[in-house]
Amino acid sequence: MEVLSSRVLLRPYDLARSRRFYAETLGLAIYREFGPPDHPGVVFFLGQGFLEVSGHSGDGAAPGVSLWLQVRDVAREEERLRQAGVSVLREARVEPWGLIESWIADPDGHRIVLVQIPSDHPLRRDQRAP
Repeated sequence: MEVLSSRVLLRPYDLARSRRFYAETLGLAIYREFGPPDHPGVVFFLGQGFLEVSGHSGDGAAPGVSLWLQVRDVAREEERLRQAGVSVLREARVEPWGLIESWIADPDGHRIVLVQIPSDHPLRRDQRAP
């Protein structure tokens, strides 16, 4: 299988509320909007991927749905989001695998993992033999 692009799809309880959260609170840039002008879906940039927030979920979030977002400074983002009223599920800390992570939740309870990759982490270094 050759994957040319990808995105995470979220079907929120309240589309307008979730659009505001991702656009204004998290500050994600909009890639495109589609659908009816009074109730549009939106696709946000997520670094090298996309997040589509559209439709409506009457059943709630699917088990295990979460987003992984790499940021430059987890502690700074966590504090900014906490002051904006975002639910912090777990404060920033260094994980056994060496990444700094903080967990937050969107308005529907979808877990979002904020990740900072330290400069000395293997993800930042070329692992190929010289």
